[in-house]
Amino acid sequence: MLHLLVLTCIVGLVTCRQIPYFEGNLNYSNNGWEGFIVGGQYASSGQFPHVVSIRNTTNVHFCGGSVVTNRWVMSAAHCTLNRSPESTWIVVGALQLSTGGTNVYTVRIVNHPDFYPLDEAGDISLLQTRDSIVFSATVSPINLGSNHIGPGVVTTVAGWGRTGHSDPFPDTLKWINKNTISNAECIVRMPGTSGDIVQGNTLCTVNGPGEGMCGGDSGGALFIGNTAIGIVSWGIAPCGQGYPDAFARVSTHYNWLLTHINS
Repeated sequence: MLHLLVLTCIVGLVTCRQIPYFEGNLNYSNNGWEGFIVGGQYASSGQFPHVVSIRNTTNVHFCGGSVVTNRWVMSAAHCTLNRSPESTWIVVGALQLSTGGTNVYTVRIVNHPDFYPLDEAGDISLLQTRDSIVFSATVSPINLGSNHIGPGVVTTVAGWGRTGHSDPFPDTLKWINKNTISNAECIVRMPGTSGDIVQGNTLCTVNGPGEGMCGGDSGGALFIGNTAIGIVSWGIAPCGQGYPDAFARVSTHYNWLLTHINS
């Protein structure tokens, strides 16, 4: 579930504007942009032990997340807004969606108070588990990055979902490397007026056409080594056109995260 922006133009005008699309939780619209990492590689068991699948009570994956302590998982606010803990399952230690992993029940959801769906500020959330997460070779926490990350850094992101709009969901977790760019470059590379919602709390990455994020990857971490620096937030539909992908900066929200995790 990636928050996608669909480019729409008024005939006769040069300027286009982007209408946000949300899948499932926010109930603004549902246009079937179901998630996939465009391009990328399949992961192996234990390669990314922080990655979790966030699902509804019928066991259907809709967003990603990351284990940050034995009681807290980090995700995106647009994934968890308007959701109750009772309707939100967390599956840790899974490589495949169809089998494996452990369901850890959610007892509390904390969405960032600044999150506003139309400007993407504060697109970050925390889910507290009812029981302690048991760490193992396939389940362990990721560190939270407190340093501001600039352009020209190679990062990684992992998620589940389709490899094409009409393809079935691949069962196995996928991952891809992504290069960070400056916010100024991100704004220029965005189509129409999409760059208007790139803010200081946004971290952008870019890949060539046929590579990048899409819906269903929302909430997953952008990371360097074992340190999370961003949360998958939004992008331009259809996916894989070569436009930047936008993430919520972890460093911007570092103190907020620690305040709730340590409460």
